[in-house]
Amino acid sequence: MKKEAILDFFIANGGLYSTKEDEIFQHIQSQSIYEVIRVMDRIPLYLEAHLERMRKSAELLGYKILKSDQEIIDEMKKLIEANKGPEMNIKLLCSNFHEKNHLFLQYFVESHYPEEKIYDKGIHTILFHSQRENPNAKVVNLDLRKKISEKMKLEGAFEAILVNQEGYITEGSRSNIFFVKGEQAYTAPPGEVLLGVTRMRIMEICEKVGVNVIEEHIHEKEMLQMEGAFMTGTSVNVLPIHSIGNHVFTDIHHSVTEKIAQGYQADMIEYTNSCKIWSS
Repeated sequence: MKKEAILDFFIANGGLYSTKEDEIFQHIQSQSIYEVIRVMDRIPLYLEAHLERMRKSAELLGYKILKSDQEIIDEMKKLIEANKGPEMNIKLLCSNFHEKNHLFLQYFVESHYPEEKIYDKGIHTILFHSQRENPNAKVVNLDLRKKISEKMKLEGAFEAILVNQEGYITEGSRSNIFFVKGEQAYTAPPGEVLLGVTRMRIMEICEKVGVNVIEEHIHEKEMLQMEGAFMTGTSVNVLPIHSIGNHVFTDIHHSVTEKIAQGYQADMIEYTNSCKIWSS
């Protein structure tokens, strides 16, 4: 696997290494699980939920992560301090499950946060007909990632929206997808998509701000009847979608999208201000 670690240091099985050392990355096996966590003010955002989901991903594949949450947290603190507290994304990766000692890595990765003008204009996306073998587990799939990246680059798209064999929209290649119509939001059912940490937080925020979310299958033809759409993810928060393929949405800044986006921004600030797990 190509080394993704940037900055000065990364963590491998508890040890601190220079990113100039890349031999460890050559030992990563193809079946690996991972999480990407955003760091704000030296605090990993929604850390508890990310660790819980990573363990569930391992369980879905029949494995178990051997490290405790506290060990992972202590190593993450070490990583952040060694790299002088950058506000970027950290990737947790667990591999080599068939060996006695799993390989557990933590490292900073290239992080791209959309500029304000992108939120203003919305993004262009494309449809990509494919579906994950195990949608609820966050597993590395280099072949699918390469195919999607090539098509996105060819069509100048910010994201690719996955469509299953029946023509139903499931999720983005690296995000969850929501549609809006009237005063309601729509997204694919839990069993069909990766239950992103941002998605789970968005669902809670929708309940808090009074937006009803309908979890049902949306066919690619039905999206034409929707008034707007947005994607959610670790690096993008709530990002309006301007177009999907040739279809342009009439209301990029739909009132429902704006309400959810504002609620999520407030939630991030509240989390970083009251984070207890990081101070323990």
